[in-house]
Amino acid sequence: MQISLSTWMMIAFVISLILSGWKLYHFMPSKQLKDDDTTPESQNELIHLILEIIKGSNGELSEKELHSMVKEHESFDAQHFWRFNENRLKQLLHLHYVKNPDTNSIKDIHKKLNS
Repeated sequence: MQISLSTWMMIAFVISLILSGWKLYHFMPSKQLKDDDTTPESQNELIHLILEIIKGSNGELSEKELHSMVKEHESFDAQHFWRFNENRLKQLLHLHYVKNPDTNSIKDIHKKLNS
């Protein structure tokens, strides 16, 4: 019994496809990285730190001042939150505003936290 050329080509294609899939599977990240700051736990940790700083301030902070105060705080982990920048701060503040519709500025957050 002879196997035709097209059958050999199909067998080679299927084997190549299986090997390629196996190779891709091993290159895909399958576990969470240590410095991944996009997890909900990391976001909550950052929001808690931001709220703590806002509560301890006079409420008259700009986003730039708040950003520098967060980066200088002793409980801020610079290695874990290495991607933290002003844009990330704005996103976290916006997330807080969405969850708390009665606040829409840093001053409102300060009033709510200190009342």
